[in-house]
Amino acid sequence: QVQVAESGGGLVQAGGSLRLSCVASGSIVSIKAMGWYRQAPGKQRELVARITSDSTTTYADSVKGRFTISRDNAKNTLYLQMNTLKLEDTAVYYCNVVARSGVGFFYEYWGQGTQVTVSS
Repeated sequence: QVQVAESGGGLVQAGGSLRLSCVASGSIVSIKAMGWYRQAPGKQRELVARITSDSTTTYADSVKGRFTISRDNAKNTLYLQMNTLKLEDTAVYYCNVVARSGVGFFYEYWGQGTQVTVSS
């Protein structure tokens, strides 16, 4: 099994910065991709940023130029550096890991989420 745990959320003023971390642990054989998603109240969960095993990155248009995703492969750790935060970035941020824990297929694993609140 694979466990995913996020940390680093909190309350920050608009224009400020936060750094989220996500650690994947357990019997991991291979990780294909890791990503950050977020869900604001009353809205669907959306992709924020994603990075694949060959370091290809994808960003939502709303965060391009402000957020940076990075990954420490040796530690199975994912980061999201969030700068110039806006009120509309307020959401629960979830870490997603596409991993294989044995012989077989890749599966998606989710963390419990970490709250990010941006105040005016």
